[in-house]
Amino acid sequence: MTGNKFFSVLSNNVEGIKARAGKISTPHSEILTPVFMPVGTLGSVKAVEQRELYELDTRIILGNTYHLYLRPGMEVVENAGGLHKFMNWNKSILTDSGGFQIFSLSKLKKINNDGVEFASHLNGDKIFFSPEKVIDIQRIIGSDIMMPLDECLPFPSEKSMVKKSIELTSKWEKRCFEHFKKTSDRGIDIQRLFSINQGGTFPDLRAESIKDLTQTEFDGHAIGGLAVGEENELMYDIVDMSTDMLPEDKPRYLMGVGTPEDLLECVERGIDMFDCVMPTRNARHGRLFTTNGEINIMNSKYKNDFNSPDEEFKSYTSENFSLAYLRHLFISNEILGFQLASLHNVGFYLNLMNRIRESILNGNFKNFKKEFLRKYLLNKNSKQ
Repeated sequence: MTGNKFFSVLSNNVEGIKARAGKISTPHSEILTPVFMPVGTLGSVKAVEQRELYELDTRIILGNTYHLYLRPGMEVVENAGGLHKFMNWNKSILTDSGGFQIFSLSKLKKINNDGVEFASHLNGDKIFFSPEKVIDIQRIIGSDIMMPLDECLPFPSEKSMVKKSIELTSKWEKRCFEHFKKTSDRGIDIQRLFSINQGGTFPDLRAESIKDLTQTEFDGHAIGGLAVGEENELMYDIVDMSTDMLPEDKPRYLMGVGTPEDLLECVERGIDMFDCVMPTRNARHGRLFTTNGEINIMNSKYKNDFNSPDEEFKSYTSENFSLAYLRHLFISNEILGFQLASLHNVGFYLNLMNRIRESILNGNFKNFKKEFLRKYLLNKNSKQ
């Protein structure tokens, strides 16, 4: 076992690959890695109750600084005693800084060395986020793991633009780190702060960003700016070179990824943490993740199919409801359909990560990955 009180590596360098199993310890939970974090942008994992998350043994979810700042607002969150109490969640929370939303949702923004001025996507109000303000907001939220302000660029972007962006991001993140230290409670901090390296798909710029940010003692390191339109193999290559450069004794977090295939490929390349809206977003569109690939529950061929959605993955949904009934709920626009599909998909992702972790600890990850993908991809198109 290697690591520190916050993060420990329990198994690595098995089978000649970088996949590893570890543990992250926060005041709210022990998080077994590799881990998938369900996205609860506004303090709610869409269509999945906290009670159900507990039943799935969810140890950590993700909230969003940008969205929570706008609604319900920091006065409400602070009066509630922080986000954990506000949403009645006693496990861990990671909060994204909101940088991605500022750049993706707001067409009106002005960026300078001090931060970014943008227009709220709700009502157009002008708001200014500085690196220090992003930390202050997350202090009020009370998240276990905080992310710094960074600049997210679209894909593709000119290399000269990406170069300027990583330089600005490094300045902002170092200011976040300094303010984080200044606002620590008597020097003993129960919150943690990660870095976010950028650089797009330019290996030299990605390396420059990582080298610069790892000189500061962040508690973990995230890889940002991927899964935004580039080819999967290119993303995997950037992840591979990035984890080669990132410290072995700190968590590695790939932001906004991804499909079951992506999780397996990137675990093999040394990633510990993932988040993605895909399980709940796809569920709301009637798409279920199963061991036989992703299916479209609204397909007419399921109208009289009274089989389970997934005989192998025993979720509450798959054990109690047929394909025909789930299709009926979606065709009828019944809210219960969204709930059952979301619960199934979140459970599928969490179960997949548990099985991945067990395979690493047992020294048979390569075989697990091969067999899972053989079945998942073989039937992926045939069950649409």
